[in-house]
Amino acid sequence: GIIQPFVKVNDLALESADRVMNVNFNGPLNLIKAFLPTLLTRPAAQIANVSSMGGYGPVPGQTVYGASKAAVKLLTEGLRSEMLGTNVEVTLIYPGAIGTNIAANSLPGAPVMSADSAGAAKFKMTSAKDAGRIMIDGIESGKARVFVGSDASGLDKIMRLMPVKGAELIAKKMKDLLE
Repeated sequence: GIIQPFVKVNDLALESADRVMNVNFNGPLNLIKAFLPTLLTRPAAQIANVSSMGGYGPVPGQTVYGASKAAVKLLTEGLRSEMLGTNVEVTLIYPGAIGTNIAANSLPGAPVMSADSAGAAKFKMTSAKDAGRIMIDGIESGKARVFVGSDASGLDKIMRLMPVKGAELIAKKMKDLLE
């Protein structure tokens, strides 16, 4: 997946919004459409889609990114329901902050942030290696939902119990990125 430039919706170019939706939502949808017919003929199969904690926790300056990941969430949950009684298992993965350099990979010229960088002190990050292990373990154990990082599981709980307070907490923590 990719993120959008760190700007509010009002300042986001439609081309950037389209790019984020095309990669983050249309990419998984096109892969499902391409491979599902074959997967249904196999004795056992697995689809794992990656959403984000941004798909259930609103991040100012990443609103379209969050919308794309919320769309992946609902696509995957609907697909899981459609696959009940078939040989295809479906897992939804919710990564938190992972040291993958998503900003640098999505936005040319953006600062690199890894689990070892200075930014990691402000935002606790899970290493890409640990994230991969958590995802594989969750898929192999047949989990419907896999949270990667304590930030992802913690924010899920906060947003379920106190959605307004949770949104305020996120906005406060991310304020510097929009200034």
